[in-house]
Amino acid sequence: MKKLLITKKEFLMILLGTTILALGINWFTSPLGLVTGGLSGVTIIVKEVSVETLGFEIPLWVTNLVLNIPLFIISIKQRGFEFAKKSLWAVGLLTAALWYTEFIPNILKVNNDLLLGGVFGGAILGLGIGVVLKAGATTGGTDMLATIIKFKHTRFPIAKLMLAIDAIIILAGMMVFGSTKAMYAIIAVFITSKVITNVLEGMNYAKAAFIMSDKNAEISEAIMQKIPRGVTGIKAKGMYTKQDKEMLFVVVSQKEITKLRELVREIDKAAFVTIADVREVLGEGFIEEYNSLA
Repeated sequence: MKKLLITKKEFLMILLGTTILALGINWFTSPLGLVTGGLSGVTIIVKEVSVETLGFEIPLWVTNLVLNIPLFIISIKQRGFEFAKKSLWAVGLLTAALWYTEFIPNILKVNNDLLLGGVFGGAILGLGIGVVLKAGATTGGTDMLATIIKFKHTRFPIAKLMLAIDAIIILAGMMVFGSTKAMYAIIAVFITSKVITNVLEGMNYAKAAFIMSDKNAEISEAIMQKIPRGVTGIKAKGMYTKQDKEMLFVVVSQKEITKLRELVREIDKAAFVTIADVREVLGEGFIEEYNSLA
């Protein structure tokens, strides 16, 4: 029984993520026929085809459960139970969420607007999947299928396997719902991927500046006094002159970058400055939540 246990935090994150994901499916992608790949796309196709061929609708949660069972059996045989434990929780909670979110009224109605549905649906799906992934789990489906194939055929990159599987599902969706909805589904997929990246990598953007100057002491003092931010001196060597130099490194918020540029220009107009985007910053003066790194 202990093998099934996960932490309370992981459980709550997976519950939250799967609920958000299920809302995105039941509110947007399923009603509009937007097949965005993944096993959720398969459930939407099965739901539509079952009405036309069988005369009744196979619920999304039923298809999700039935298709995941063989994938988990194979995955556990290949890699052991520990590998699939968190994902087992995620699939179970997603299956339940696909059922109970059917009874939650859609407060973000887009009617038949495919563009709005694709944008909002993609964003909500991305948020839900991102939260689940941040808990160290997956929602099963195509990513688990990709790991199964990868286990047997190690030469195939897993990212390309997932892309190929999702492409096949989207093509199947196009055959069922038409090319127009397939194109809007691709927009949703793009937005989903961007939101997932933001959830996993953080949205606390900052700027990192690397400064090469003959007036490093003055520049670093001005930065520490007037912005204020800590500055680090890094040993460097000019490969053309073969001279040892010192490069300044400083991280500032986006709103402080203009002030930093002005300070450097005031002191040394000949200074060489490189500015790079920073996705997330942890530490004094920024965010001090190191638990997310555990």
